[in-house]
Amino acid sequence: MIPGKYTFSFLCRRTMYFNFFLFLALFEFLIPSSDATEMLRPRGVSVAKAGLYSPSNDFTCFDGSAVIPFLRVNDDYCDCKDGSDEPGTAACPNGSFHCTNAGHQSINIPSSRVNDGVCDCCDASDEYDSSANCVNNCGELGAAAYAEAMKLAEVSRKGNELRLSLSQQGKQMRQEKQERVQQLEKERDEVERVKQEKEYLKSLAEEAERGALERYKKLEEQEREQRRAEDDNEEEREMFDKFQLLDSNHDGKIDMGELQARNTFDQNRDGAVSEDEAKYFLSSTGEMAWEEFQDSGYSRMKPYFILESGMFKPPVDTHEGEGQHQEADKESSSQNAQEEEEDEDDDEGGEAKGEQVQEPADKEEHDAPKYDEETQRLIDEANNARAEAEEADRASRDLTREMRQIQDSLERDYGEEEEFAVLDGQCHEYTDREYTYRLCPFDQATQRPKNGGTETRLGTWSGWVGDTSSSKAGKYSRMLYDKGQGCWNGPQRSTLVHLTCGMEHAVTAVSEPNRCEYVFEFVTPCICREVDDKNMAEHLAAHDEL
Repeated sequence: MIPGKYTFSFLCRRTMYFNFFLFLALFEFLIPSSDATEMLRPRGVSVAKAGLYSPSNDFTCFDGSAVIPFLRVNDDYCDCKDGSDEPGTAACPNGSFHCTNAGHQSINIPSSRVNDGVCDCCDASDEYDSSANCVNNCGELGAAAYAEAMKLAEVSRKGNELRLSLSQQGKQMRQEKQERVQQLEKERDEVERVKQEKEYLKSLAEEAERGALERYKKLEEQEREQRRAEDDNEEEREMFDKFQLLDSNHDGKIDMGELQARNTFDQNRDGAVSEDEAKYFLSSTGEMAWEEFQDSGYSRMKPYFILESGMFKPPVDTHEGEGQHQEADKESSSQNAQEEEEDEDDDEGGEAKGEQVQEPADKEEHDAPKYDEETQRLIDEANNARAEAEEADRASRDLTREMRQIQDSLERDYGEEEEFAVLDGQCHEYTDREYTYRLCPFDQATQRPKNGGTETRLGTWSGWVGDTSSSKAGKYSRMLYDKGQGCWNGPQRSTLVHLTCGMEHAVTAVSEPNRCEYVFEFVTPCICREVDDKNMAEHLAAHDEL
């Protein structure tokens, strides 16, 4: 806490500490370096910030909130609001302590961890005044980190060789696609010419077909009209004959007596036609002229004429026909044995014979041409023309679709040297305890239950979203697949793919850090870059600040 106003006791305490800190300033708080040329710096201060802590000058808080005598630095009292005056003690809750970790990687920790009994720095510098008994193991950790760095450098070197090979393949693929586009552009003119020609021939053939079918349709209509006329004439002749038959006195009309003389109209089959039965067919005048017979009378009488002709027979009473059936059975019993023998002989061939008898009629009906020879020829020519036009149109559509797909591929970003082009068209799977995940670069990411079920789209290709702040190649370290299937009462699914260097293409892990947001870890040689001597020196320097 920084007092707003110094009290008398506070000033006395400051005076008492003055000589003490003056003595320690050159010993405890100024750390000597193994290199005699290095600037002395207070505990917990990095080499990069050592110039901000000059013992010969007053110390200015980093946030400018105060200027204090340098002797108050690391006096275990927080004078600066930002805690910059206490880098080596736990006095300020927002301070920062720098672990030099010579031989390994330097780190910064919150100053509240200083002398808390926990070894945070591998060089034990954070526990200089505690009972933690920390040991300096930066040498061992640095050696392990160095070995790991060498291993990663070797993977990067070999992966880079694969990347260069994949880059050559990608460039070759691009060249082949460009040549294919040029070839398709040349073929397109010919395909369109053939398509137009086939469409023209189709229109001619269909016009001839329509003309023939119209003529044939007219002929069919005429034949139908003729058949209807013939049927009408035949029916009219039949009506006239029936009228003449009923008009026994030929006076031009049918009366009740003439109907009663015909058992045809005995509706109840009692052997006589009653007046009521006759009146059913006649009008209220008791007679029927030709016009009335033609309009309505014949239609009422026709069923009885049909019944009389034997074309339709009503059910026979079983008791009345019993004697006749017995007699018929006796007459036919003598023929049963012979018929059974004939049935046995013809059992296998009878059905075939029936088929043979019926076959010519069916075959004649089936094979009978629907149209005359000339009309059928025009129909066949039109069908052939339609088929050829459809084939030409299909070829045009296929060519257009292929050109569009190749153009989309040529416009796609496959990396600075086309190294990612080989991934297009591939799919890689990863299975955990519940799901099988599938990544198809430049297409989509999906998941399906391990034990079967429908596939869920986790996103479709959106683009590269890597960090370009450090290098242009950093752009290709992240892939984004978005606009996947929506979650239940949630957003659409999306997938972020982290790419790291490896000797093969593989999905190594999948997680869902947030609802409906997935992260795929994908190793591939496409992203490998060889670490040169300069980069390796900088990388190793980060592990040894001194």
